[in-house]
Amino acid sequence: MTTKKTILITGAGSGFGKGAAIGMAKNGHDIIATVHVSSQVTPLREEVAALGLSDRIRVERLDLDDPYDIKQALKWDIDILWNNAGMGEAGPVWEIPVDLVRRNYEVNVFLPLVLTQGVVQRWVREGKAQGKKVVFTSSMGGLFTPANWGTYVSTKHALEAFAEAMQQELSAYGVKVQTINPGAYYTGYNETMADNPFRWLDDEVNFTKRADLRKGFDDFFATPEGKMDPQEMIDRMIEIVPADEGKFRNVVPQAIEDMLKDHQLAAWENRV
Repeated sequence: MTTKKTILITGAGSGFGKGAAIGMAKNGHDIIATVHVSSQVTPLREEVAALGLSDRIRVERLDLDDPYDIKQALKWDIDILWNNAGMGEAGPVWEIPVDLVRRNYEVNVFLPLVLTQGVVQRWVREGKAQGKKVVFTSSMGGLFTPANWGTYVSTKHALEAFAEAMQQELSAYGVKVQTINPGAYYTGYNETMADNPFRWLDDEVNFTKRADLRKGFDDFFATPEGKMDPQEMIDRMIEIVPADEGKFRNVVPQAIEDMLKDHQLAAWENRV
């Protein structure tokens, strides 16, 4: 069952967030689609108008690093907070500059937590928590750790832990919490993340060679599992996010869910 909702989406300027915002609006929900930078606002508003959805989708800037943007967002009346915005640092964990690791945690973990605390505490304080929901875009990488993706996926491991804790802590208030765990869909997000190490990786300094890392990424993206059609994930998000009921963890596609379950079982026998 799904009743009409007002849904705040972070990171709605592209990819999953944008596609799902449009899809949920077409299904009758009211959407506050937020984008990271001001230059994204007008193009998205124009696209929304061209689709005839201006009465359903409100486009706003929400830079999670800007306390004034956060203060404004906390005034909006919403039924669902979907923490979808994020970024990723790739490359070998044993060589990546630690300041990049810290920044990835700031963007993917700490800043969404600030927004979530503010929204949820307002719901509880005003007696409006019953039936509300918080959704986190995690990743298949929130449940396993492939080499050279450790920094990014560790932020998603952290989100999984926060979400699981909040599900228990907020159940007494009637707030539901979910994660969505996409596979490696071809939105440009993973491909851009794979470029990030090459701004610091130096063959004269680092043990990991640029050509070797690039080949590993290219080989993965050349596989069917590394280049899946994102529309499949968007279609599922359109169903999952506004739903009144559902699973806590939502891995898509099923083949990735099966792989992750096998991986977690095998971890108990992993030897060094």
